Amino acid sequence: MAYIRDILSAKDSKVETIAPNTTVFEALKLMRDKEIGALVVMENEKLVGIISERDYARKIILQGKTSKETLVKEVMSSNLFCVSPDNPVEEAMVLMTGKHVRHLPVCDGNKFVGIISIGDVVKSIISNKDFLIDQLSNYISGKY
Repeated sequence: MAYIRDILSAKDSKVETIAPNTTVFEALKLMRDKEIGALVVMENEKLVGIISERDYARKIILQGKTSKETLVKEVMSSNLFCVSPDNPVEEAMVLMTGKHVRHLPVCDGNKFVGIISIGDVVKSIISNKDFLIDQLSNYISGKY
């Protein structure tokens, strides 16, 4: 069984963050430059939200706002669901699909330690299934 900590250890430990008083335009530029779909919003080393491309599409463009005049704190998702490094990956998948979120902060107690995406979760689950299939195939063919 794979755990959230396994995903985090395989990822780059640098998490891109942004302050809530930054413009959405600056957030979008950072996402473009880093080729990512979301940023963690931090204030005084505390997790306060996430801003994603989805937030931009739904809360800026569709509401007639401009990204150069709107602050991240006005459109970020602040009602966050978090997972622990000790949670199984399958639990994260259930939470993400049930709550329709693509990014989950990882918190160890009250401390923010990373973020995982739906892509990270799917990749982990597929990798574990492939490993299990290989093990079963080897067992059946007598290689063990």
